[in-house]
Amino acid sequence: MQDDNKNLILAMALSLIVLLGWSVLFPPEEQTPLDQAQLQEQQQELGDLTDGAPGVTGGDAAAVPAESRDEVVADSPRIQIESGHLSGSLSLTGGRIDDLHLIEYRETLDEDSDTVTLLNPRGGPRSYYVQHGWAPGGGLAPDLVPGSATEWQVESGETLTPDSPVTLVWDNGEGLTFRKRFAVDDDYMFTVTQSVENTTEDSLRMYPYGVVARIGEPETVGFYILHEGIVRAIDGQIAEIDYDELPDFDFSQREGANVEIVEAAESGWIGFTDKYWMTALIPQEGPFSTVARYNERADSYQTQVRLPVRDVPAGATVESTTQVFAGAKEREVLTRYEEAGVSNFVDSIDWGWFYFLTKPIHWLLGAFYSVIGNYGWSIIALTLFIKALLFPLAYKSYVSMSKMKKLQPEMEKIKEKAGDDRMKLQQEMMALYKKEKVNPAAGCLPILLQIPIFFSLYKVLFVAIEMRQAPFFGWVQDLSAPDPTSWMNLFGLLPWGAPDPASFVAILSIGVWPILMGITMWLQQKLNPAPADKTQAMIFAWLPFVFMFMLGGFAAGLVIYWVANNTITFLQQYAIMRSQGVKVDLLGNILKKNKAEAK
Repeated sequence: MQDDNKNLILAMALSLIVLLGWSVLFPPEEQTPLDQAQLQEQQQELGDLTDGAPGVTGGDAAAVPAESRDEVVADSPRIQIESGHLSGSLSLTGGRIDDLHLIEYRETLDEDSDTVTLLNPRGGPRSYYVQHGWAPGGGLAPDLVPGSATEWQVESGETLTPDSPVTLVWDNGEGLTFRKRFAVDDDYMFTVTQSVENTTEDSLRMYPYGVVARIGEPETVGFYILHEGIVRAIDGQIAEIDYDELPDFDFSQREGANVEIVEAAESGWIGFTDKYWMTALIPQEGPFSTVARYNERADSYQTQVRLPVRDVPAGATVESTTQVFAGAKEREVLTRYEEAGVSNFVDSIDWGWFYFLTKPIHWLLGAFYSVIGNYGWSIIALTLFIKALLFPLAYKSYVSMSKMKKLQPEMEKIKEKAGDDRMKLQQEMMALYKKEKVNPAAGCLPILLQIPIFFSLYKVLFVAIEMRQAPFFGWVQDLSAPDPTSWMNLFGLLPWGAPDPASFVAILSIGVWPILMGITMWLQQKLNPAPADKTQAMIFAWLPFVFMFMLGGFAAGLVIYWVANNTITFLQQYAIMRSQGVKVDLLGNILKKNKAEAK
């Protein structure tokens, strides 16, 4: 390289190649939907394991799947759920939370599209539900405790709302009366209080539990920088388990599944996290056990909490309370729950290795949005802020580049004089650096320090739910989706649509913002003459176009950030080089051919 600006471009190129190469060479496997036979087999094989606790059967017999989710929902008596953020229903069969919609989020930008469905009933496609119960202890017969097929009765309440809890009751006919009291707040938190009343003459033993079950392999984004699977917080320590790690757990005969059990001394929670959504169990008392399990026969993924065995004396009533979070991972909401006592709840968002950077960057993005009211402009404002914060490093880097550039004529003379004598060339170069008090590596460290910040901002824009379906202006109405325009139909002027995003041709179908990104990168490159080496010149000439197409399918919010970052970097470098007395012949660098081509 002739100067450190080439190191900058190489650093960017290598970083982005590492980031993108894996996803391009090894794309996530396509998941095929289960047919009815497979689904029925899964449900039948799941059997008594559905209750989520060893030894619990509850007379559980799997039902034959209906043809649709709606038919499964209609097949059992239910209590409606209506809160500020949620709608759906509780199933009186099993007393499950198994029908839940996030009413503030839609599947697509179409106003008539369905709201996001989080939980699905057992017996239907993509079963995903929450169930609580009691497991027998001390020789208590399994049929004396409620199971997944138990038909609960409504004792109080008609509709579950933030102002009206609902209580379900079941009498086992043998002197035990079980109750479940459901409450919900205005956001995404349920509070489930279980109680058992013992009217027998004997003291009995049992323990409460909660389970979140997912039947069949869950749909995932499948991008390696994002964690999807189990997330767990135990006494202040966060752990993440991918779906493909669960089959590697040791098989337990007692559990009948591959399982990992971790004890919590005081507090914690466990659940499933998707890119934007989460369902988690949060016990309100400790100690307790958290369980991550996978049943291969039933293809069942489960997270559980099991509380210690409780003595239920004759004539006494025992209670246990567990909270259930089922909703969107909005930082403000998670922060409120954390302040209310749910430890490390904000860390359910996948902040990545550079969490000490991603957290404040995400907070800053939200702060700018609270003032500007548009996340697209907030991204640009955040980029300006970060560039201003890093300006001292950038200034040092570009000053070093400018000094190296001014020494270029003398360096060329030394190269001609040294010829093929590399030792002499190195000695002469070092003598020149020492004489002019120039450190050729001075511009590299600032660049390296900026790389973690670049990745952190990339991570934030990728995982933040605030980007989902957030409009910018004009044609960009979803910052989490690629630019919808395409040069293949002249950006909408021709009477046909852009290629399907799932097709291979879509890689070549880039929109306005990716093209702007390529142009700004190309202009930044033209601040310096092309390298004399023909191979290097060809590589650098093609880099902007390569990245333009590689990043064209990325979220529009990310591409807008790159355009803003390239533009600001260009202006900074141009101003600093001029201030150091370096002549910047931008137009000349664009129009004239390099020396190798001229020869």
